[in-house]
Amino acid sequence: MPAGLVYATVKKRREKGRVVEVIRSVVFGVWGLLEVWLRRSGVSNTINTPFVERNNATDRRQNGRKQRKSYGFSRSKRMHDCATYFVSYSYNFCWPVRTLRVKGEEGWRARTPAMSAGLADHVWSLREWLTFPARPCSPV
Repeated sequence: MPAGLVYATVKKRREKGRVVEVIRSVVFGVWGLLEVWLRRSGVSNTINTPFVERNNATDRRQNGRKQRKSYGFSRSKRMHDCATYFVSYSYNFCWPVRTLRVKGEEGWRARTPAMSAGLADHVWSLREWLTFPARPCSPV
């Protein structure tokens, strides 16, 4: 496992359809490092699933190859991965998210997830993102 990796799970115990207990556990890594990552987080101080599930829903909505009950599918894993990268990176750099906007002197300023994470200083156009010189990926 890579150094610094912490993988945690959330399990909900239900009785008669109602959540009565939430059990959080670390699968890989150590609790101490998890606490460091959570303290650094500006959005959460506990292990939870909404961030991952929100990302999964966005990915399914924007990527026809992952939509449920559709005819869009990938014949090859490579093309599936390419479509996944396209959706993921274009979403993070090119699409402002309403809940990430910030209020400034001149009103609300749109921000993308990449801007929120400090990876970009403006909303990229799709053309700008597609023509940005990229470093080729090394073979896996």
